[in-house]
Amino acid sequence: MVRSLSVLVLALLVSPATAAEPKPVVFVILWFDTEDYILPASDDAALQVADWLTKEEIKATFKIVGEKARTLEKRDRKDVIAALSKHEIGYHSNYHSVQPTPAMYLSALGWDEGVAEFDRREKPGYDDVKRVFGQSPTCYGQPGSSWGPQSYGAMRRWKMPMYLDSGSHVGLDRKPLYYGGVFTVYHHEHTLRTDLGGEKDVEKAEARFVEARRKILADGGGLVSIYYHPCEFVHRQFWDGANFSKGANPPRERWVKPEAKTPEESKTAYDSFFAYLRFIKRFADVRFVTATEAAALYRDTAADREFTADMIRTIAERAAKELDFQRHDGYALAPSEVLYLLNEFVAAKRPKAVKLPPTPFGPSEPPRAMAATVTTDASQFARTADDVADYLRKHGRVPSTVWLGSTAVTPEAYLAAVAKVVLATADGKPLPESIELKPAALLTTKYVQDDNPKLWGWVIFPPDFRAPAMMELAKRQAWTLKPAVLRP
Repeated sequence: MVRSLSVLVLALLVSPATAAEPKPVVFVILWFDTEDYILPASDDAALQVADWLTKEEIKATFKIVGEKARTLEKRDRKDVIAALSKHEIGYHSNYHSVQPTPAMYLSALGWDEGVAEFDRREKPGYDDVKRVFGQSPTCYGQPGSSWGPQSYGAMRRWKMPMYLDSGSHVGLDRKPLYYGGVFTVYHHEHTLRTDLGGEKDVEKAEARFVEARRKILADGGGLVSIYYHPCEFVHRQFWDGANFSKGANPPRERWVKPEAKTPEESKTAYDSFFAYLRFIKRFADVRFVTATEAAALYRDTAADREFTADMIRTIAERAAKELDFQRHDGYALAPSEVLYLLNEFVAAKRPKAVKLPPTPFGPSEPPRAMAATVTTDASQFARTADDVADYLRKHGRVPSTVWLGSTAVTPEAYLAAVAKVVLATADGKPLPESIELKPAALLTTKYVQDDNPKLWGWVIFPPDFRAPAMMELAKRQAWTLKPAVLRP
């Protein structure tokens, strides 16, 4: 008790505070990957954690595996289902670690087939979680590090507002972001938790939280992400590591239960977790939020906004300098949104305003190589703008190749050119008679990792698993990447 109070007093002493200014808030999203359907004791662990959180008036988000939901139903664990249903329900794949996991089956597929395959394999689990718990899952996060960009396409189909997990495949300065048109907390700076080994672990975690809180408050508010697995409180080895390691896929009759913790070890784990959460609760500037609440706090204020000619001119000025996401007053734009707005302004012949649709996805295929500058005339550029506008409306994504008659250019080169055309015609002047399109690069691709062994270090993958084509596809979806803006 003395230790916790001393850390708390230190935290209060370093708190920035002025009476006249609005007080920033530290929003804490607490989530649980609820996945173990082999060890029955994990059911009781989920029950104990959910009940304790309810009594403490902390609402969490439980990301539940489809087979876990079905197993709770088969075991007649109405008590567990009722306890978890008092919180928010998310989704954590259909079978989690049964091979092949999402990254594996997505790694050999393109965009359309990958979205359809993710939907085929994972939607039945989503539907069962919704049926068992009486809630539509509000977020998704992959099993282990089995990430794939096509999951975002399926999430958009499911109208799921948030991607919630921890990993490094995509990230933007370790802050909340939008990717694929979905609010995403993933490679997040303030992903905090305590180890479950007792007082020393809790003390270290409290100090980390105090420092994170200080940074967040100084930045005007922000998000902390804390995650656990209910099975952590009752086992020594993860349930899937005991059965599916290194690509193994034994039949169900050969599945084994993981080694369990002793009652004393479990008690220490629960006590560590409870002490850490109670410490966090003491701060008046801390608020626990669910996935739905977090998505609302970072709601995309560019969506459905009408952009005037003056706003579009400002957007074009920035795009003419570099092809990147854009930060504006109170909202942000992804490169695919910039392309839509600028192209529509040209195609519709300088309308008074352009309304932004849902974020267009990035190209589905690699563009044709473009080694040199291409020159076209006003007539062909106008016809191409009409064609690109129709493509964006009907396909909802950036074209892989933009055609100037029989000449192919990259969408990056086209975006840079259309930005300059907007600026050249903004005062009512006609399209230039000669328009150059030069090779260009999209800067947001740097926020998506190149394929490397560290991305696939999860024990469930075969040791030689790699996914270079999928990570190239993920980089093409960097057209959709932008910062998430915390609403005041």
